[in-house]
Amino acid sequence: MKLLAISNPEFIPDEAEIINSLFREGLVCLHIRKPESNPADFRNLLSKVHADFLDRISIHQHHDLAGEFGIKRLHFTEKERKSVSTEILENLKSGGFLLSTSIHDLSELKILSGLFSYTFFGPVFNSISKSGYQGVLSHDFFIEPEIKKIPIIGLGGINRRNLQQIENMNFDGAAILGTLWENPENAIMSFRELRELVNFINQSET
Repeated sequence: MKLLAISNPEFIPDEAEIINSLFREGLVCLHIRKPESNPADFRNLLSKVHADFLDRISIHQHHDLAGEFGIKRLHFTEKERKSVSTEILENLKSGGFLLSTSIHDLSELKILSGLFSYTFFGPVFNSISKSGYQGVLSHDFFIEPEIKKIPIIGLGGINRRNLQQIENMNFDGAAILGTLWENPENAIMSFRELRELVNFINQSET
């Protein structure tokens, strides 16, 4: 099981420093999602991320900044995915970009382009960061292997208490957001706890 992270939707103090520390702790991929951001603030954040870690960053907004920073991971929201042409996706893919997207209904997997390398799906559990944003899955939910067109990453309300459930539900990974950023000063410690738990789960499978 993979462990990914998503940025806080708002800019927070010392965010780049925290991001660099998360990568030093072994974070394999961070999705920077700032839906209300302007390009200047987004660029400023990226400029403070150590160059060695930029290949582990996927950006949700301001895709035009990818070339400036050598970023090769682009995320398309559900709305953007439905408006972008296959030709554009093919060009990005042939240009070496790793593409990801989001779905909120597993039936969408049937129509999802194979040009995407993985997709987020959620909310799995009740959101930590969004009050009233309820999880959509039952406790005994299970993703049948045959419907997995591409890897599916669970998102929403994931913490150390329910991480094993993500594995049991047959997700390919977990994306953490609220657990990291509800107390940014504890983000590194929270990540360490989750990372160790994921390592334990993965070792248990072998």
